[in-house]
Amino acid sequence: GTEYADLPVEELVKKLKSLPENLQGPVRNNGGGHANHSLFWTVMAPNAGGNPVGDVAKAIDKDLGGFDKFKDAFTKAALTRFGSGWAWLSVTPDKKVVVESTGNQDSPLMEGNTPILGLDVWEHAYYLKYQNRRPEYIGAFFNVIDWNEVERRYQEAIA
Repeated sequence: GTEYADLPVEELVKKLKSLPENLQGPVRNNGGGHANHSLFWTVMAPNAGGNPVGDVAKAIDKDLGGFDKFKDAFTKAALTRFGSGWAWLSVTPDKKVVVESTGNQDSPLMEGNTPILGLDVWEHAYYLKYQNRRPEYIGAFFNVIDWNEVERRYQEAIA
């Protein structure tokens, strides 16, 4: 055991740049992948979709210009991610919501932001059903977003 053994994976990912060099690669790739997928699976639900709810809806309106503009920005972040990666709705340290994209298994946590919604745009996430039709996959994602979970994560991030 090391001083890092008992830390939650999200804390390790947040502290990536301060970790010993020999741990940075494994934490970035494996820890980032674990943290990213752990969020991804919780923000989807059957018969979900629709519009954001609660305070996160207000934050999207205020910081991103409304749901339609958010949807456009999020779709663009997912579509323009070259190769493998993620599209995110994150909360900044000053409690604003932003749309961002990371490559591979990098996470907004590495830059001090808190992801509250993420979309996996690695080919493995969509290839069996959508083949190379990433735009269709992204469009379908909006039908399964669990906005109650995104709201819960938003409240946690701004607390």
